[in-house]
Amino acid sequence: MNVAEVDALAAAAHAGQVDKIGVPYIEHVRAVAAGLVPFGDHLVMAGLLHDVIEDTDWTAEQLREAGVPAHVVSLVEAVTNERGVPYEEKVARITGRGRDAVLLKVADNAHNSHPERTVKLSEEQRTRLATKYRAARDILWPAVEDRDIETIVRIVNPSLLDELRERQNAGSPS
Repeated sequence: MNVAEVDALAAAAHAGQVDKIGVPYIEHVRAVAAGLVPFGDHLVMAGLLHDVIEDTDWTAEQLREAGVPAHVVSLVEAVTNERGVPYEEKVARITGRGRDAVLLKVADNAHNSHPERTVKLSEEQRTRLATKYRAARDILWPAVEDRDIETIVRIVNPSLLDELRERQNAGSPS
């Protein structure tokens, strides 16, 4: 499959789904994929499909049978939630699955943290999710190059650039 075919598959799989703020879910996966364009088609495809196993009836095996490249399916599996596994443990597990899996989750985290999305949530949800996503960045960001993080957040959520710079400055010798 190519990117256009994977996009069509994702659109069909997420048809009728909306996110926490009522936006068609396909917009989220497309935003994640957009942040991965500089890293090649396989990561773009993984971005488009990153929630398909978790949030639809599709299985990894069905994706492979449909012609989705095996590496893409492996990336999707790497970021798919497992029932009963705490979020922090899931994020830590992703860091052991290689650079591409981490970049995929960095893009997902960046979009989930976007101010235009979070402003529409209740104060309680905003606070809870901000804490959750910041803790995930504490695990994910050290696992990849700063330049790769910057590439993604410039596209997906530029508001995170200040946080990235703060981290870089905190790690610099005085």
